[in-house]
Amino acid sequence: MPGAEGFRGGEAGGEAGVPEVDDACEGGSAAGAGGVREVEAGGGEVGVEPREGAGEAGAIAEPALDGEAQAAARGKEKAPEHALALIDDGELRGALEAVLLVVDEPVSEIVLAQVLEQPTERIAAMLTRIAGDYTSAGHGFELRRAAGGWRLYTRPAYAAYVERFVLDGQSVRLTQAALETLAVVAYKQPVTRSRISAIRGVNCDGVIRTLVSRGLVEECGTEPETGAHLYRTTVLFLEKLGLNTVDELPPLAPFLPDDVDEFADAQ
Repeated sequence: MPGAEGFRGGEAGGEAGVPEVDDACEGGSAAGAGGVREVEAGGGEVGVEPREGAGEAGAIAEPALDGEAQAAARGKEKAPEHALALIDDGELRGALEAVLLVVDEPVSEIVLAQVLEQPTERIAAMLTRIAGDYTSAGHGFELRRAAGGWRLYTRPAYAAYVERFVLDGQSVRLTQAALETLAVVAYKQPVTRSRISAIRGVNCDGVIRTLVSRGLVEECGTEPETGAHLYRTTVLFLEKLGLNTVDELPPLAPFLPDDVDEFADAQ
């Protein structure tokens, strides 16, 4: 409050004195600090009222952001919660090759995209590029599609060496009867056991059970006319042969005998 010298006493009759602002207060030094000015309130009491232009009580002005701060704030608001990792082509290629070396079955582009957190289109393009590079370089292995996914395989040109290494000292392999039955199923699927037996000329029930237990053949419904079970090859069959679909099986014509037409007519 203003000092004593800033007031003038009232009349002797006891009338309430009216405070008078001195020159210093009128200059705004006292009022400016508090944002108020002292006014007369009845009975000589001193009251306060907001100073004009001081704004509403308790209002706090927000500091203005400069251009950089505003851009940063907008960037934080728009940034996705799970942004994809930005990696270059070299790192992406290395990551794909590392994963493909440890998979035990063909892996799809979607799975690889999820693991590496990259767009599926970019994964597909890189896999195609890697496969082409392997072929151009003449490596002993290749990357190709099989059973709906991608996997590394040895190159067919070196199959004899791989077979010698894998089969040396091992006797666990399909018998000739199993291989013949598997071939019939592969080219005639879906097919019944009776039809397979008719083609091979011998009963094939035991061989079919063996192929089913190996996971190379599976049931796929029944024949409408007879109700007999139908059989087809499995995804494992495609994987073992390095095929994407059964449509990629080699044609049978080169392996058929010359007198096959005469044999068919005799039947």
